[in-house]
Amino acid sequence: MNRHQLSLLVILIVCIVAGFTLIPRDMLSLNALQQSHQALSAEWHQHPLLGAVLYFALYVAVSALSIPGAALLTLLGGSLSPLWIAIPLVSFASTLGALLAMLASRYLLANWVCGRFPRQMATVNAGIARDGAFYLFALRLMPLLPFFLVNLLAGVTRIGAMRYWWVSQLGMLPATVVYLNAGRELGNLHSLQDILSPGLLGAFALIGLLPLVSRKLLARFVQH
Repeated sequence: MNRHQLSLLVILIVCIVAGFTLIPRDMLSLNALQQSHQALSAEWHQHPLLGAVLYFALYVAVSALSIPGAALLTLLGGSLSPLWIAIPLVSFASTLGALLAMLASRYLLANWVCGRFPRQMATVNAGIARDGAFYLFALRLMPLLPFFLVNLLAGVTRIGAMRYWWVSQLGMLPATVVYLNAGRELGNLHSLQDILSPGLLGAFALIGLLPLVSRKLLARFVQH
């Protein structure tokens, strides 16, 4: 095991410990968040810096370990703090978690990912090889593949870590803002399906496809 693999393994172990320490068993459900919101809000406003640090650590752990619940944590962040604080907090936490998951796939889980998701891996590999960062940007905006699966599959592509970071952060930002804004009405939500309407999903799809279409049109124009 080389230095990079050892460092990543240590970080993932820290994430696992943080996950089990900070996440109560029944916390990551919409009903549980709504019931505990008042108590969490009081604690957050009493200790805002500590609350932000713990929230950031929890979000990174959930994202890095592919634990279902990132969307609920985003709602919680929107309900506890102003948007100007919540947006960078969630954006950087989710991107850091995604990067750790991608690196874990690349350096620790590559063989398992290739054996477990061969069809999806072939599709993503081909897309990254053909369109590079534009393809990853489209995947981040359009929910064709789950968040955790994009992280794992990107690990077995040739995309660089820094490019993966900034493209993921940019591509996930619109949905982050939507969920954080919805979190301001946490008590009135009945399900996560109440947040992303078909029209909004269509808008995200158009934004995600725009760079791909523009790139193909530009390449055709240059050829002619």
